[in-house]
Amino acid sequence: MAIRVTLDRVLLERRMSLTELSDRVGVTLANLSILKTGKAKAVRFSTLEALCRELGCQPGDILIFDEEGDGAAEDEDEEAA
Repeated sequence: MAIRVTLDRVLLERRMSLTELSDRVGVTLANLSILKTGKAKAVRFSTLEALCRELGCQPGDILIFDEEGDGAAEDEDEEAA
């Protein structure tokens, strides 16, 4: 169970570089890189708001809840039965 960041996909769809996004939203390239790679432990709502405003998207386009792993064990148990 995890929250995945799909900022790289949204940037690709918008044909925008991380550097360009950094300049537009006023967040350092280093901090955006941490967010993009999924290494961030938190994100401020003000940052999320700025990203969504600049990218023309919703928070759910950038952040995804992924239950990967929880269902896998159940599937294996069912196959063994």
